[in-house]
Amino acid sequence: MPLPRLIPCLDVADGRVVKGVSFVALRDVGDPVELARHYSAGGADELVFLDITATPHGADTLVEVVERVADVIEIPFTVGGGIRTLEDASRIIEAGADRVSVNSAAITEPELITRIAERFGSQAVVVAIDAGADVVYTHGGRRASDLRTVPWAVEAAARGAGEILLTSIERDGQRSGYDLVLTAAVRDAVDVPVIASGGAGSAADVAAALRVTDAALVASIVHENPEGLPGLRAEISALGISLRRVEERR
Repeated sequence: MPLPRLIPCLDVADGRVVKGVSFVALRDVGDPVELARHYSAGGADELVFLDITATPHGADTLVEVVERVADVIEIPFTVGGGIRTLEDASRIIEAGADRVSVNSAAITEPELITRIAERFGSQAVVVAIDAGADVVYTHGGRRASDLRTVPWAVEAAARGAGEILLTSIERDGQRSGYDLVLTAAVRDAVDVPVIASGGAGSAADVAAALRVTDAALVASIVHENPEGLPGLRAEISALGISLRRVEERR
């Protein structure tokens, strides 16, 4: 069984990394390329970049960021935000990303998941699910859909998603721990890896998530101290979670 993964998440707006609470109150936390370099060297297993503005001019900015990041890291990375078509996905992957993440567009047009999987393989498709009160939200957590979280995760996997990125909107940025009940429910319902997201406040929170699922996203706790990632890994390991060795990550 693969070892669990520790994945810093960088929300990108207009070429800068930002962080908020429950998807609002955004603040600037740094340059995406420099943070990516720090996290790659510091022990991240992978990285996730999410363009949370996804404006037309932002699409060009994001491609440039992807190209620059691909030049400085040696670990896989996923890019999402504003990917609405197969052509959008192609631009991001051709710029150097290993995977793309789709969210609102996949709900509007579920066939998009299958088209990307058929072109690049299921391993290149991550379906991001922003969940609040067990309802799936779109448009950066601002608009409720009529989908329930677990059934949508099952459908996404059946359509070709190689991974589910599950974010609890209520826990996002709160540093109060992940929604372990919902995460476990999704993990038990699908046969693809599930990444827990939203709520990491300590090594104990991350370890708890990694006991019920395949990977954990971290943001605030590492953005405030990018040099502290090795220490976080050590604390997680001390809590009984076996992480892959840094030299074996790729």
